[in-house]
Amino acid sequence: NKQLKRAFFLAAFAALTDPINRAYYDRKRAEGKRHNAALICLARRRCDVLFAMLRHKTPYQPRPTAPVAA
Repeated sequence: NKQLKRAFFLAAFAALTDPINRAYYDRKRAEGKRHNAALICLARRRCDVLFAMLRHKTPYQPRPTAPVAA
């Protein structure tokens, strides 16, 4: 579905402000993927999270991140 794919793509683009999602995106870029391919990987990951939420009937609960020591 083209509209659904676009919605997930735009959601992944907006999610780049989140440190966890940004780290995933940067890891994919380091693997040699181009910008759009890395965004599609992130969109797929977000789609998997959404499906798990629907399957388990639970709200989104992001994993807590450890504070980075300066």
